[in-house]
Amino acid sequence: MSRRLTLVLGGVRAGKSRYAQELAREGGRVLYVATAEAGDSEMAARIEAHRAERPRGWATLEEPVDLVTALTPLVPDVDTVLLDCLTLWVSNLLLQDPDHEATPDHIQTQARRLIELYERGDASWIVVSNEVGLGVIPATRLGRDYADALGRVNQQFAAAADEVIMMFAGLPVNLKTRGLESR
Repeated sequence: MSRRLTLVLGGVRAGKSRYAQELAREGGRVLYVATAEAGDSEMAARIEAHRAERPRGWATLEEPVDLVTALTPLVPDVDTVLLDCLTLWVSNLLLQDPDHEATPDHIQTQARRLIELYERGDASWIVVSNEVGLGVIPATRLGRDYADALGRVNQQFAAAADEVIMMFAGLPVNLKTRGLESR
C-alpha cells in the first residue's frame, strides 16, 4: 500500500470514525491519534466508547494540542496514522487563546506543520474532521471563529489529500480521488 492522505469529513454521528477505522484496518501497524479531552461525563463516555472500538493491536497517542511534537518520533515506526479528529484539535487550539486574537494564523500554521509531517514520512494518514459549514452561522464570536478556523483547516487538508470522503448517514461519498485504485 503506497502512502496516502485520506480526509474523512461529515456531520455529527455520520459514521466518520467507523469508516476511518475500517480503512485503517488495512494499514498494517496503526497509530491511533485521539485529540479529545474529557471535559464532562458525556465526553468521557464517548472517549471510552471510542477506546473500546479500537483493535487491541493498535498503538494509541492521546494528545489534544501539540500533535507535531508528539507525532514526530512515532510516525517512522508505523504504516498508518489515524487522526481522530481535527474538529476537537482545532477547538483545543482555539481555546488556548482566551482573547481569540492570534489564533487563526496560529491554527493555520499548526495545520501546515501537521501536513508537512505527513509529507516527510512514509506512513499513510487517515484524518477525521467534522464539516461545520453546512449549518447556520454561529451567534457568538467564538462560534464564528471556530467555524472559520475549522473550515480553513479542512480546506488545507482537502487540498493536500489524495482522497476526500464525505460521510452522510453512514454512507461514504468520494469527493476527491488522486491515483486511487478501485476498492
